[in-house]
Amino acid sequence: MASEVSQASSPGPGESTVTTAVPARLDRLPWSRWHWMIVIGLGTVWILDGLEVTIVGNVAGRIAEDGSGLDITAAQITGVAAALYVAGACSGALFFGWLTDRYGRKRLFMVTLVVYLAATAMTALSFESWWFFLFRFLTGFGIGGEYAAINSAIDELIPSHYRGRVDLIINGSYWLGAIGGSLLSVVMLDTDIFPKDLGWRLSFALGVVLGLVILLVRRHVPESPRWQFIHGHGDEAEELVGAVEKEIEKEKGAPLPPPDREITIHQRKSIGFGLIAKTVFHTYPRRAVLGLSLFIGQAFLYNAITFGFGTILITFFDVPTGSTGYYFAVIAAGNFLGPLLLGKLFDTVGRRIMISSTYLLSGILLFGTAWLFDRGSLSATTLTACWCVVLFFASAGASSAYLTVSEIFPMETRAMAIAFFYALGTAAGGISGPLIFAELTESGVVGDTVLAFQIGAGLMCAAGLVAAFLAVNAERRSLEDIAEPLSTARPSSSADTR
Repeated sequence: MASEVSQASSPGPGESTVTTAVPARLDRLPWSRWHWMIVIGLGTVWILDGLEVTIVGNVAGRIAEDGSGLDITAAQITGVAAALYVAGACSGALFFGWLTDRYGRKRLFMVTLVVYLAATAMTALSFESWWFFLFRFLTGFGIGGEYAAINSAIDELIPSHYRGRVDLIINGSYWLGAIGGSLLSVVMLDTDIFPKDLGWRLSFALGVVLGLVILLVRRHVPESPRWQFIHGHGDEAEELVGAVEKEIEKEKGAPLPPPDREITIHQRKSIGFGLIAKTVFHTYPRRAVLGLSLFIGQAFLYNAITFGFGTILITFFDVPTGSTGYYFAVIAAGNFLGPLLLGKLFDTVGRRIMISSTYLLSGILLFGTAWLFDRGSLSATTLTACWCVVLFFASAGASSAYLTVSEIFPMETRAMAIAFFYALGTAAGGISGPLIFAELTESGVVGDTVLAFQIGAGLMCAAGLVAAFLAVNAERRSLEDIAEPLSTARPSSSADTR
């Protein structure tokens, strides 16, 4: 299989050429308190996302009831509102992704969190269905920008030895929020504690409070030095990395080893969208197919089916609306344990084996679940157990989709690549999925829900097969080795080794 080659560019007017060891200096750092600050400041927002989405899924039945304060149906919440949330996320990813590559990671991961929090607060104040729909879209708009800005920043700040497991666990922390959202909904939906028209609003408000705390922590997260030295801020990059090195040497009580390489690049203020598109689709076509396949598979599974899990429990197993949160908390725990326990293997066993196997295993297990459901062999408890096992593997695979597209394309295109594949894959699976499957899972016909399961399973298996052939061996490699920066001054082959 031929190598995919990254093409370097020449400096433009007013742009200078610099030689730096910043990437190698970052990659050879041992794990430290500074890295924990990065993880807490950036990664914890997925807990908010999980809290948000899960609350909506679990309170859908309550909001649709008379006396909730909104004239809206459960199908509109899990179908139309879910699709609008995802549409907003796709739009926000593209818009903020472009800004992130142009203006830096730090500016944008502050802005996107503010947008997200403001829209969530407005959702809690919904008085008409159109208001609820509007702010579900804007909440998604903010979270889409978070995906682009944060995943690019994390991968550029975390040492290559830890990048895979850290990225997976951070993306998997979404499910800690899902657990919290599930259990919170049980309390908030208890009409002995809160009236029908108040409990679900307080659920959203609590997420805003948690987000404000994260915003305070995030102020201390620095700009990516990799972005700085390419975009004409080389002195700031050197100063930042030097300060981090001194802090870590003091913490560890030993000097750091010298960096083992340097890179020479042409500094530039911005990268044109045409060059980004050419790089992703012309220079790295196989990687583009890989990224799209992984995102479409996981988007259908998660956005289409898990959004309607509470409805399935209510429709087929007569689970009370106020009790669905307990079941969702169990499958959310399985989701988080997957990246937590399997994450290290993505750095040791390797990307290709782990990505393909997690996708294929989750798809095969979901086919088995569909078969048991069709036979009538499952109860609410055993269906939840099956989903827990399926999502243990699926969650690790889904998280690896974000890891993959954030590390296999050049530095200058990273945030936009994450945004593009997230938007396109999620639009295919996350917008059409809820609209299609809300009808299937609410119909009360077993065969319709079985079909929903089978579609999700088939797409996960297909993505797993694509990964088996096209996944990049990125484990423990510098980002600059995986995909040479477009701004490099000495062009060389960036082999897509398998």
